[in-house]
Amino acid sequence: MSDSQYVRAQAYLHHAYLLGLQLIISANKEPELIEKWAFRLFRRQHEQKFLSSFEKLGLNDLSDAVACAQYHVMSNAIGGVAVEYMYESEQKAWVRFRYPRWLYEGPTICGVPNEICRGFLKGWYAYNGISLNNPRLGFVCVSEDMTGEIGFCGYFKEYQHDLKEDQRLVFARDEMPPPYHENEQPVPPSNLWDDERLEKANRNYAIQFICNSLVELSEVFGKEEAQRLGSRAARLIGLQYFQETRKMIGTDDGDLNSAVEYLTGMFKGMGDVLEIASREDGRRVKLIHSAPRIVRGLEGDHRDLVLSCWQELWKGALSSFRVLKGLEWERRDDGIHWFVSELKKRERLGN
Repeated sequence: MSDSQYVRAQAYLHHAYLLGLQLIISANKEPELIEKWAFRLFRRQHEQKFLSSFEKLGLNDLSDAVACAQYHVMSNAIGGVAVEYMYESEQKAWVRFRYPRWLYEGPTICGVPNEICRGFLKGWYAYNGISLNNPRLGFVCVSEDMTGEIGFCGYFKEYQHDLKEDQRLVFARDEMPPPYHENEQPVPPSNLWDDERLEKANRNYAIQFICNSLVELSEVFGKEEAQRLGSRAARLIGLQYFQETRKMIGTDDGDLNSAVEYLTGMFKGMGDVLEIASREDGRRVKLIHSAPRIVRGLEGDHRDLVLSCWQELWKGALSSFRVLKGLEWERRDDGIHWFVSELKKRERLGN
């Protein structure tokens, strides 16, 4: 079994967690608050990634409109998202996201409101010019996702005048994208982005979305509500995706050793190491998980929230075994201590 299978399994699971989180928020919250959450999520993503990636992708010598369009094609491709680029001029360049949409894959696209699309348009695309110190650069959206048109599509445009705040994002429903040309599509520099790095970047893309989603969920709805929604989505996704992920990494739906092998393999896909610290008469296994990737760079309440929600993924997965497994955890100075056992008493997740 190659390491890439473990990495892919983690990317797949965290992507599913993001889809589930969107659905559970959409089912429980008002559209205007959902848009506020999506706006904050994509502002956070933008601030963390946009400028820092420009030089890595070789975009510094291009016009701002062309550079932004090519950036969105290459950065999304690294994360496993299909986007196409169409050049019209140095001041006008298009992007069109292809289906299936990564952010709303499968039937998810029918269950989230258009406010999520509006949130990321306002939180990311309307801020490209600001980040590049170009007050003339804006984004024109010609089609959105949940409105049943041609999918998310639009163009970056550099105007002849500085833009006001409400002019950085505008809509033009009657416009059509130019023809697609395969030979014009930008690709990440091959010397920096080999297959192994691309797979890890795909995993990191999904993981970062989860961390930022939970952090901004707490900022919009409060820590307690973020904990409730984030934990429930995680538990459900763990239950739902256990069979697929265990097959991806080649473990069994079996005894206690199978549960330990599953966790060890899945965390290997994070680049983390689990050490078996003790076994208690075959009834309980203690694992030490040092420096979990999921909370790298997070501190304080944000770190606590993400860890607390994230552990529900693994509780859900172990509850999906034919012979039910229990999972408990403790935070210690040397990392997380996991305790895997056969489930004797059912735990009820909070409403």
